[in-house]
Amino acid sequence: MSAPGSVRLDVWIWAVRLLKTRAAATAACRGGHVKLNGQAAKASQPVRIGDEVRVRVSGFDRVVGVRQLLPKRVGAAIAVEAYEDRSPARPTAIEAAQVPHRPRGAGRPSSRERREIDRLRGRD
Repeated sequence: MSAPGSVRLDVWIWAVRLLKTRAAATAACRGGHVKLNGQAAKASQPVRIGDEVRVRVSGFDRVVGVRQLLPKRVGAAIAVEAYEDRSPARPTAIEAAQVPHRPRGAGRPSSRERREIDRLRGRD
């Protein structure tokens, strides 16, 4: 069996254990929570070695570089070797507490407020 030149994005995300199920990986792609090389990606898009995959998990971005293509799910020890983690450090509890909080019941934020909130949270 020869090594594949590319693998489906949702399969690779599931195989390297960034998300728990393939269905969750597909749903994340559909929901716009996955970017491939900076562009919104569909689940069927091919992933190649050297690509950068950005997945939003639990409100934080996981940024990984593709080192190895895995068409099937493997053990955690092997999966970690298949990507290079480039994720920014998650904020500590103290840093998270310092982020401004929008009061509940304040209504929907305006476009300007939403952009400011995204900027504060590190989402560009």
